[in-house]
Amino acid sequence: MNVPAPSRHTRPALLALLGALCLACAPAQAQVLRCTDPRTGAISYTDGACDAGRQAKEVVPARSPEEIARDRERTAEALARKAQQQREEAAAAAARPAPAPARAPGPGETVQCAQSRQQLQKLLNQASDDTQAYSLQIAAAQRQMELDCLGPQAYGELEQSRNQQLSPAMPYIVVPHRPVRPAPPARPQPRPEITQCNVFRCYDRQGNIYPR
Repeated sequence: MNVPAPSRHTRPALLALLGALCLACAPAQAQVLRCTDPRTGAISYTDGACDAGRQAKEVVPARSPEEIARDRERTAEALARKAQQQREEAAAAAARPAPAPARAPGPGETVQCAQSRQQLQKLLNQASDDTQAYSLQIAAAQRQMELDCLGPQAYGELEQSRNQQLSPAMPYIVVPHRPVRPAPPARPQPRPEITQCNVFRCYDRQGNIYPR
């Protein structure tokens, strides 16, 4: 069997090829020859004899039947060890627990929860003269944040606990303190102008009677 000479890129596989040729040879004195054409410089390898006119050089010496048998035994042992290793790896992979599925983000980690928090904080930072409308906006934003950050089930349980209370929790609104202006002083009443008096009483110009 003739094998062309390997190129520069295939030289690393030469030894493996030559070893395979040795194991495949039936004769006891198996060997590999390198055949060179003196005219063209072409090189080929063979486990038999080179063609006429070609220069032959032994690259793998002939071996005895005992050496070939030992090589075959070593190859069979290596294949058996490889098969045993593959079986052990397969058994270990089968016994290994399956990886846990990836955890889905909770309601408190969603974009909707973050947006609801920002909206509530924005309302809390604002000032409003209409305290009633402002308190309603705060309460609505608070419940929207609870729904987005707790999820429908937990939010429903929270609402149920609120309804069971005697007085539902209402938003706590701080009313700004306004100074109380003092009432203006009372104007003194003018003294009546007495025009006539007797022993018991007096009279003014409007006819009012005053005790004397």
